[in-house]
Order: sequence, then structure tokens, then C-alpha cells
Amino acid sequence: MTAAVLRALHHGPDLPLVLPGPWDAASAKVFADAGFPALATPSAGVAASLGYEDGETPPDEMFAAIARITRAVDIPVSADVEAGYGLSAKELVARLTDAGAVGCNLEDTDHTAGALRDAEEQADWLAQVRAEAGDALVINARIDTYLHGVQDLEETVRRGRLYAGAGADCVYPILAPPPLLADLATAIGLPVNAVVTPDGPSPRQLGTLGAARITFGPGLQHQAMAAVAEMAERLREELGAGG
Repeated sequence: MTAAVLRALHHGPDLPLVLPGPWDAASAKVFADAGFPALATPSAGVAASLGYEDGETPPDEMFAAIARITRAVDIPVSADVEAGYGLSAKELVARLTDAGAVGCNLEDTDHTAGALRDAEEQADWLAQVRAEAGDALVINARIDTYLHGVQDLEETVRRGRLYAGAGADCVYPILAPPPLLADLATAIGLPVNAVVTPDGPSPRQLGTLGAARITFGPGLQHQAMAAVAEMAERLREELGAGG
């Protein structure tokens, strides 16, 4: 499947675009078989499936996991590649292409400093990724202002507009208050991604509030592992009763 297919899904007719987050090939196939039109890998969920903490997955293992997911399904897959692992735009695009991804999340956190990256520098880098990829990659530019406690709508909009100008297809102001989603979409001029949180609005409600794209972070993987934990506990109880 091509980036053009994924890009078109962000603009309707069926919005919001709900993208389940597979953490391995098996979960990807389950979501595809359920009829979802595309998928978006969560870096934290993939990390957990590989035995790492979020942000600690070696790039080679992350791209290998993405490749296994894309091979398992025949629908578009967008990959969360965090802040790009320090790769050049050329190498990042090449590795995403080799892995079969037609979209990516790129966040504006500087993990070395543990803070927001300079917005102009991030925009320049996004522009380099766009130049390398052409139209063959849907870029979802994550804006981490609210994640870092910068409760500033104007700064979020400023970053979003810079990233839009750099060629982003979508922006992802992670953890932005849901009532602000429509204002952010209007001010930035791109589809807005919102994440489903345990105590927050449902995917349908987030769409009503202005999100065009809905993702889940590692939430679905966490739910799956909670089900496995319950299964394990039942097995232990059965073994104890049988002893």
C-alpha cells in the first residue's frame, strides 16, 4: 500500500481515522483482519514487546520489528520512530522504506537534553525528511509541548505551523487538552492526531472534538498484556487447586 492511500485517509470521508497500534506481526494481523484501513505502530508498545523500556529500543531492532509488521498485513503502516535515532534524513527515509512503512511519527523532543528541541531546527530537519521522501511518506509531526508541561497554545500552534511549512502531513500535539483540538486544527491548518488515554474521551468523542486521526500509544498493548496476566493468574489458581 502506498503513502497516497494513507494520506487520503486523513481527509475522509470516514473521519476520524482510527489507527490501532500493533506491537508485533500477530497483533497487526488481528487489527487488519478486523477491517481497519491502516495501522500506526507505537514505539513504547514495540519496545515492551522486545523487552525494552520506551525510548531504549536499538534502531536495528525497531526497524526489524516494523518490517515484520508491514509484511504481515496488506494495509498501510505508519511507524513511530521517535526522534529519528540520530539518523540523517536520507538514512531515516531509506530505513523506513526498506521496512515497508509509508508513514512515520517524528517527535520534537531532544532525548539527550530531555527537553523540547528548538522548533526551527526541528522544522529544518522535517523539511530534509520531506525532501528525501518526496510524496512517498506521510509525516506525522509530534509536538511535545504539553508532554513537557508547556501549557501554551500559541507555542503549540507556532510549532505546528513551522512543521506544516516543512512538509508535515499531520500534526500530533500529544496530550493537548481535548477541547483545544478543533482550535489547533484550524490554527495549524493540518489534520490533528489525538491519543486515546485510559480516562479520556473515546475515539469517536475525540473526532467530534476536532481530531482527524486517532492513535492509542501503547494502550492496546497494555490491555493485551493485562489479559495475559489474568490468564496466567487463572492458570496458577487452577494448578494450586489441583495440587
